[in-house]
Amino acid sequence: MDNISRRSLLTVGLGAGLVAALPGAAVANSAATSIADDAGLRADPFLLGIASGEPWPDGFVIWTRLALDPLAEDGLGGMPSRNVAVAWEVAEDSSMRRVVARGVELARIENAHSVHVVLRGLKPGREYFYRFRTGRHISAVGRTLTSPAPHETPAALAMAFASCAQYEHGYFTAYSRLAQDHPDLVLHLGDYLYEYKKDSYVIPGGNPRDHAGPETTDLASYRQRHAQYKADADLQEAHSIAPWLVVWDDHEVDNNWADEIPENADPSQLNDTTAHFRQRRTAAFRAYYENMPLRASSVPSGVDMQIYRTIQWGQLANFHMMDTRQYRDDQLAGDGWQKNVTERFAENRTITGGQQEKWLLDGFKNSTQRWDILGQQVYFAERDRAQSLTVDDVSMDGWDGYAASRRRITQGWVDANVRNAVVLTGDVHRNWANDVKVDYKDPSAPVVGSELVCTAISSTGDGNGATTDPVMAWNPHLKFYNDNRGYVNTKITKDAMTADFRTLDYVRTPGAPVSTKASFVIQDGVPGLSA
Repeated sequence: MDNISRRSLLTVGLGAGLVAALPGAAVANSAATSIADDAGLRADPFLLGIASGEPWPDGFVIWTRLALDPLAEDGLGGMPSRNVAVAWEVAEDSSMRRVVARGVELARIENAHSVHVVLRGLKPGREYFYRFRTGRHISAVGRTLTSPAPHETPAALAMAFASCAQYEHGYFTAYSRLAQDHPDLVLHLGDYLYEYKKDSYVIPGGNPRDHAGPETTDLASYRQRHAQYKADADLQEAHSIAPWLVVWDDHEVDNNWADEIPENADPSQLNDTTAHFRQRRTAAFRAYYENMPLRASSVPSGVDMQIYRTIQWGQLANFHMMDTRQYRDDQLAGDGWQKNVTERFAENRTITGGQQEKWLLDGFKNSTQRWDILGQQVYFAERDRAQSLTVDDVSMDGWDGYAASRRRITQGWVDANVRNAVVLTGDVHRNWANDVKVDYKDPSAPVVGSELVCTAISSTGDGNGATTDPVMAWNPHLKFYNDNRGYVNTKITKDAMTADFRTLDYVRTPGAPVSTKASFVIQDGVPGLSA
């Protein structure tokens, strides 16, 4: 092993559960190392795997959470009622011989024994490997990367994105296949888990797996649910292959929630009051942070948690990771599809909130990158189910329900002369590929960007394999549709962005092979999709 000089460790965040490690400064002292050598745990505590995320030019976040019994009802994973010292190390090789950073951090009981280590001082644009140890137990080795230096334009970036993994509806084989494709960056666009109790969200033919515990409404149940998902071997494989950028959608808290409004706002029911939902949201946010490789800027503060942020990949790309739940106005006329709801065009309606909208528009104005990529949750392009020119029938939960908000964002990247704008979307459990316009009612309006919509990892089961949807006939900007489960691989270069829609024929049983259903190319400086 490399001889490392002493390092200093700065603790911040939730219960001092976040560590900033500075290679070249002081090593954790021998007493702390001794504690990690004698954790007193008789069984493997790394049942929830490891993860990394938030890459920047000189570092990233590495994460683990200790658990002996992931399904423990109190959400604490069967761990003893004490803090546990966890040693960590980062190396330049997968055999962990060329170690460049190491330290010890306490997995604290108040943080459900989770650990976030923030690495700084590493080299830009490099591949690294990491692992954790407590007592005689050693975690798997994970692979991660730093982003390129701010002035550099790398030759290519292999980026995959996914969403919507309902544990009960199928196996997470798609995560394993994603890992086998060896991306350098993974974006998860929401619905990482689902809140329902067993037998309340059942697909035709029955669910092949069941959730443990009640519907998630408090900290213990959210922690338990995260642990059940994190214990899945396929998900662990995907986390261990590359750094992740994560954002939530609705099911990490409550189906179709909007700001402080739950799905079923009924003051006569205790569980559906605004006050109770604030408590539920606080618990959900805390558990989400505890279980994700997020940076310190996302440490929750009560009912609030900022997850919108921009991650730069040198001069190649900006990833604007968005939050379309926490700041939105309530959905109009219920949460579903509605006809002729003119209020959706109101200028004061927002899906992002004013502060996030300004952040994004400023990001467009300041961008010097070749690609500006929006990592967000809900359907962006107009998708009108009504063929009549006098009727529209759109989803109130997607950007169609916030048409002025969408126009401001789209016009914003046009006004800022963004070179290539690409919207990435999850939520709808189907693959789509769309051209983006400022004005969808004008057939002659120019195409100004592209939208790539990934299907679900498992939600709603196998799918029927269809490759057309009737609405495409009168929505000509909708270019591709598919009803299989899977994910999307992209290759981003300075000249083009290629998207491969990777699909599985089944998820109700494990082990499905993966294939590419369709591929699209977005050429540099040419808005819109080409096959």
